[in-house]
Amino acid sequence: MTSISRRSLLCSAVAAGMLPQQLWGSGAAANVTGHRTRFAVSTYSFWQFKNEDLRPVETCIDLAAEWGFDGVEILEMQMTNTDNSTLQKLKQRAFVNGLDLCGFSTHQGWVNPDPEIRQANTKKTINSIELAYKLGIPTMRVNTGRWGTSGSFDELMANRGIEPTLEGYTEDDGFKWVIDGLNECLPTAEKCGVTLGLENHWGLGRTAEGVMRIVRAIDSPWLKTTLDTGNFLEDPYDRLEQIADDAVLVQAKTYYGGGMWYSLDLDYPRIAALLRKHNYGGYVSLEFEGKEDPRTAIPKSLAMLQTTFA
Repeated sequence: MTSISRRSLLCSAVAAGMLPQQLWGSGAAANVTGHRTRFAVSTYSFWQFKNEDLRPVETCIDLAAEWGFDGVEILEMQMTNTDNSTLQKLKQRAFVNGLDLCGFSTHQGWVNPDPEIRQANTKKTINSIELAYKLGIPTMRVNTGRWGTSGSFDELMANRGIEPTLEGYTEDDGFKWVIDGLNECLPTAEKCGVTLGLENHWGLGRTAEGVMRIVRAIDSPWLKTTLDTGNFLEDPYDRLEQIADDAVLVQAKTYYGGGMWYSLDLDYPRIAALLRKHNYGGYVSLEFEGKEDPRTAIPKSLAMLQTTFA
């Protein structure tokens, strides 16, 4: 009933000549259904594995609040301490700043023929779910992992994310390993109330078909998708649409100053329309991946997203 009355109210307001932001307030974007789009920023946008003065998650939270974000997505790898006292202080810091901790971005990889390595990644992922729970974070980004046949990440990027399988194994083997690993994590996800979002990242998640093959095979309400706007390097919009129905978090890439590995000229009005079409109502989380100083590029990116989604 709430959504119907809000829609009716918006239609009446539009007929009277009011803009959506006049109805809902100017602090965030509102789409044509009256839904308030909330914007977060990934702590990765600050740190980028190189800016040590911006590594502290506390600093990222403070700056996100100062610049007008609604939430923060924490990159687990960026954290230097995960004891419970530290986690609760982060939760409190976000709360007093008026921010949600809305996402937890993690790394794992099941694409490996060694069962002990796969089991270690399962154990690591379960521990990450429990950290997200302690932080009060409702969704966690997960990856498939990759074959590791590239000499380095730079080589992987030079090859547009494509790498061969390990000799003697097939992609079907890899998909089975990933599906088995994620299935082992789902009881903990359900117990903790943390929805896993499989990202279109690299490895078996490089294609929309690969992501959805895993999500549909598992068929659980606790495994959905994390939609990254910058990880389909060719013809992204049709591919993004394939995973949009199951998205629980959107990561929006920007590349001010030129990308660290590549730059994409993303059509954000088109992406915003795509998300509206699929009734996406969750957070849009900024992942700044350019060479410009994050202190100028992140506020610039937020302004662009607010304008685009309005």
